[in-house]
Amino acid sequence: MRYGMVIDIDRCVGCHACVISCKAEWEVPTKYDRNWVHRLGPAQTSQGLAYTYYPGLCNHCETPTCVPVCPVEKVRMTMQDAKTGETKTMEVAATWKDPFNGTVQIDYERCIGCGACATACPYHARYINTELADETCLGKADKCTYCMPRVAEGLEPACVQTCLARARIFGDLDDPASEISQYVKKGAVGLTSPAVQIGPNGMYYGSKKADMELLMTTSAPKEMPKVVTRRAALEAMRLTAKQQIKEVGLLGLAGALVAKSLSSEGEDSK
Repeated sequence: MRYGMVIDIDRCVGCHACVISCKAEWEVPTKYDRNWVHRLGPAQTSQGLAYTYYPGLCNHCETPTCVPVCPVEKVRMTMQDAKTGETKTMEVAATWKDPFNGTVQIDYERCIGCGACATACPYHARYINTELADETCLGKADKCTYCMPRVAEGLEPACVQTCLARARIFGDLDDPASEISQYVKKGAVGLTSPAVQIGPNGMYYGSKKADMELLMTTSAPKEMPKVVTRRAALEAMRLTAKQQIKEVGLLGLAGALVAKSLSSEGEDSK
């Protein structure tokens, strides 16, 4: 099984119902977006004048760049296939790719909010939600999860259910009989470029060549982000140390020197 989503830009009317339903379902603060809709054009392309929309979200990529950069210490986790009951134990950090359904998920309890994963995503599909801050960090990474809790109960992702035009098609890309697989056969493609080839399982279909050209030229990432994981880890350590110093009341010279030292090291690594 490999979950994916195709967005039919022929059908999308730019109503933003998908964005609103996602915020309502997962209590996403108004200043952040797990998914989004951008208006493209009118603009001239090699195929003529084009005007369309770019509905974006996490692509749950085949080789996600967000996963390997997570600096959180790995722990052993046992995953289970919802269909067969098969289990698999693997070592994961605070974000991982599910071996059974292909989705990329986040452990919010273990996330340290360093932002490395958000920086690593060429699609800018992750952000640090400061409203999820706790005693260990100033925020947590967040993104689209394909509404796995809803899917586990036999429901569609919130954005798919809410789309008035039925422009979003969600399903199993490994099932040749599924509607999403039929769209792939018709020509649905991921937003890729020569420099960014990480296998997005979020794809787009449009019958108008001009619209698809506009979408690809304006929305496909042109380069892979550069991530300095040491800097991210140091920043997380600095924030944690400050919090610990505050909790134990080390307000004297020793505590100040520890916080200053970590802060300076973090600056030097930038």
